[in-house]
Amino acid sequence: MTPNLIKILPIIHFSTSFLLGAWSLAFLMRIILTWYPQINLKNGFWLLFYLPTEIFLTITKKIVGPIGGVDITPVIWFGLISLSRELLVGPQGIISQMLLKQAMQG
Repeated sequence: MTPNLIKILPIIHFSTSFLLGAWSLAFLMRIILTWYPQINLKNGFWLLFYLPTEIFLTITKKIVGPIGGVDITPVIWFGLISLSRELLVGPQGIISQMLLKQAMQG
């Protein structure tokens, strides 16, 4: 690994972990909020969950329609993000293993 990458690897690990965690939380909230259709997501506090997720859900809804009248697109995205987080920053993730290797070498 290059010296510059070694220096910023902890920052990359933390940032990736934080962003993917926040994003999965936003999709989890979207899943929960589907149980309450009377809540307007475009107002107030709910915008915090609406804005970072809606563009992905809109695109996915064009590909995957409702199953039995239930929109499953937030579940799909939650699963994809959880998988990505595990593969990148989980205990056996790529970035985590790079950090571990760097710690063992230096």
